[in-house]
Amino acid sequence: MIKVVRGNPTPEELAAALAVVQARAAATASAAPGAPQPSEGWSDPARIARRALPRPGARTWARTYWPA
Repeated sequence: MIKVVRGNPTPEELAAALAVVQARAAATASAAPGAPQPSEGWSDPARIARRALPRPGARTWARTYWPA
């Protein structure tokens, strides 16, 4: 059962959200029982280390937390 906790969606918005949930459930159910599930990109710890580290030198520690 799905329950709307906050907001007042229109029937069209609710139908679109349910279509996405049903499509995801159907894709998961149709997968082979022993097949590995695809990994989610946002939860991949390697994404944190994808950019190059700053070069060694003065104030390098200050640049480590600034976006590239």
